[in-house]
Amino acid sequence: MSSSNPSEASDKSPEKKRRYLSAEKKFQIYLEAQDGGKPVGELLRREGLFSTDLARIRQQVKEGALQRLSAKPGRQPSPVSPEAYEAIKRELQDKERALADQSVELAILRKKTNGGSWDR
Repeated sequence: MSSSNPSEASDKSPEKKRRYLSAEKKFQIYLEAQDGGKPVGELLRREGLFSTDLARIRQQVKEGALQRLSAKPGRQPSPVSPEAYEAIKRELQDKERALADQSVELAILRKKTNGGSWDR
C-alpha cells in the first residue's frame, strides 16, 4: 500500500522564480510581436511569457511613447535636488526678513524727518 502525503507532492513542485526583463528586452519582444512574421504564441513560449505579460508590455510601450511624444520641444528644465531647494528656500526667507527690516528702518527715518520728503 502506498501512502501519498500532500506535503510531499508540494515539495516536489518546482518554485517559479520571478523574472525581471530589461527595458531593451521588453522592447525587443514588443517589436517581434508587432512584426507578424511568426505567430505570437511561438514568441511567448520561447520567452516563457503569458499573453497578459505581452499585453502589459504593449501598454508600457504605448505609455512611454505618448509621454515622450507629448513633451514640448526645447530644453527640458532639470529637476532641483531637495537639498538645493531647501537652501534656496532659506536664502529667500533671509532676504525677505532683511527687506522687512529695511522697510521698518525706512519708516522710522521718515518719521524722524517729519514726513520724509527726500526732495528738500
